[in-house]
Amino acid sequence: MWFGTSSFILAFWFWALAHCGSQTRPRSNMTDQELFWGADQYDFSVVLPAAATECFWHFAHHKERFYLNFMVQWVTGIGLDKHLSVTVNAPSSLLISTVDDAKGQINFEVEETGFYQMCLSNFHNRFNSMQVFLSFGVYYDNIQDPSKGKAEETKEEEEKLNNTFSIIQRATNKVERHVFHIFRYYSFGRISKSADYFLLQSNSRYITWWSMALSLLIITSGYLQLLFLKSLFVSKAENEKPRC
Repeated sequence: MWFGTSSFILAFWFWALAHCGSQTRPRSNMTDQELFWGADQYDFSVVLPAAATECFWHFAHHKERFYLNFMVQWVTGIGLDKHLSVTVNAPSSLLISTVDDAKGQINFEVEETGFYQMCLSNFHNRFNSMQVFLSFGVYYDNIQDPSKGKAEETKEEEEKLNNTFSIIQRATNKVERHVFHIFRYYSFGRISKSADYFLLQSNSRYITWWSMALSLLIITSGYLQLLFLKSLFVSKAENEKPRC
């Protein structure tokens, strides 16, 4: 009896772990439209080694806006070539846009739903690494929730025709879109400010090292001139006249 009860409790415990644990995978009945729906943006920096290529992927829906802003913050080495090659490819491997510059912006309307590939190539610098600041994402305008059917959406629209809540909702969505774009432009301005700061640090180090090198050169040349002038007034023997 005790053995049967223990077996039942153990079996029930394993069943609870299997069915009531944390959900680590998306539900099988969810589509890509529902799983990746929503406006989002990402801001971060990445260091590209010499002659290296880094790629990132981001999901976007049909008829929505995809944007990518980038700027090279600093470059190590001697050449200091800040040119960066950036390409954006569609889910079907079609080339959407390409930019080859120290900073740039890519903005386009999405034609097909899927993961868009962004590749950064530092092939201009064979021996120098660089740090690049990225800001990319998607934003949605006047998009309905894909989990709702067309009948529900039509019914809600009819109910909201004479309801002041629809006016408040449209105004709120408009404000949210404006705030989203404000943060986008603020992020790009922050990128420019950080790039100027790194340029200022680089120029400061450049001036400091060159000043030290020139000061050492002046001191060394003055010392050598002093030794040369001193040698003109020194005679090796007593009966030998000095050269000067």
